Amino acid sequence: MKKIVIFASGNGTNAQSIMDRFNRVDSVQISLVLSNNPQAFALERASKFGIPAMSFNRSAFAKGGTVETLLKAEVPDLLVLAGFLWKIPESLVQLFPNKIINIHPALLPNYGGKGMYGMNVHRTIIENNERESGITIHYVNENYDEGAIIKQATCSIDPTDTAEDLAAKIHELEQNHFAKTIEELLK
Repeated sequence: MKKIVIFASGNGTNAQSIMDRFNRVDSVQISLVLSNNPQAFALERASKFGIPAMSFNRSAFAKGGTVETLLKAEVPDLLVLAGFLWKIPESLVQLFPNKIINIHPALLPNYGGKGMYGMNVHRTIIENNERESGITIHYVNENYDEGAIIKQATCSIDPTDTAEDLAAKIHELEQNHFAKTIEELLK
C-alpha cells in the first residue's frame, strides 16, 4: 500500500481531485491531510472522505516539531503540496528526498519564487504579455520552485485574456494532470 500525505493551505480543489482519484484505488491511501490554515476548506474535504486532517502552526512545522514526528510515524511514499503556501523546512526535504512534490501555476523556471502563487502569478504573466503559460509539477528542494521538473503542461493566452481567464485555464490543467502524474510517480 502506497501512502500519500497532502499539504494544502486553502480551498483544496487540487486536494479534492487527488482524493477523488485515489478514493477507489486499493493500492494507494491518502493517510493524512495537513494545513497551515485551520480554516482551510481542504480539511473539510478530507473529513468527508474519512481522511484524518489537522492544522498546525509554525512551531509544529519547524525541525523536530509535531509535523515531522507525524510524518516519521506515517512513513509516506509521497508528500504532495496541493496549494500549500509555506516553504518546506530543509529538515523535511532531507528526511524525504525526492518524495515531496509541488504543483506550480506557471512554467518554471519562470514566475517562481517567494510570493509567486495564485493570482500573483497570473497577473504578472498577463502584465508581461506572455502568450503561453501552464503548470509545473516538480520535486521540492530547499529553495522555492527550484526542484527538478517532473512534468509541465501548457496553455495559450489570448490577447484579451484577463488574469482570471488565465487562472481558469491553469485550474483546468491542474485538474487534468496533477492526480494522474502522482499516480505515475507511485508506480
